[in-house]
Amino acid sequence: LGLFISSIWSWAIIINKIKIIKKINTVTKKFEDIFWSSSSLDDLYSKTESKNDNPMIAIFNKAMIEWLRIRGTKLKDQMESRLNNVLVSSINNEMTKLEKNMIFLASLGSAGPFVGLFGTVWGIMNSFQAIGVTKNTSLAVVAPGIAEALFATALGLVAAIPAVIAFNKISSVLDTYSLRLETFA
Repeated sequence: LGLFISSIWSWAIIINKIKIIKKINTVTKKFEDIFWSSSSLDDLYSKTESKNDNPMIAIFNKAMIEWLRIRGTKLKDQMESRLNNVLVSSINNEMTKLEKNMIFLASLGSAGPFVGLFGTVWGIMNSFQAIGVTKNTSLAVVAPGIAEALFATALGLVAAIPAVIAFNKISSVLDTYSLRLETFA
């Protein structure tokens, strides 16, 4: 039951991550085009200051807030280091949000087969107990425990394999996106 629920939860995470990645890539591409063709960062900021649902836009807005705050003060000599700190911090925060629930996929991918293996051992133990109780080694006595054991193994693999594949693929895509954010910064 735990593996079945975990499998459903992992598929929900996988589908959600795919949707999020498609959306952020589309919006990021549009924003980059606007950013690089924009003649004024102040004008661009005024258009995007209320839009923080995309990581790149959020990073730009946080950097602009810091830029506008520093611009008219005596802190101009510290501007580069302060902006760098804001950018690095913003990238880390945005990537943390994007990586939410990834640890679940990794954990399920590594633990799922072992939980299935535990179910296998449990099923075989039940088969041996049935043999001991009935003192009969017929297939009718052993089959239910063996079937339970094989089902547990299969369920462990059914839960783990998609989680591992999705974790690896999504992690790779998020690493690439992180580099994209760093390049933008």
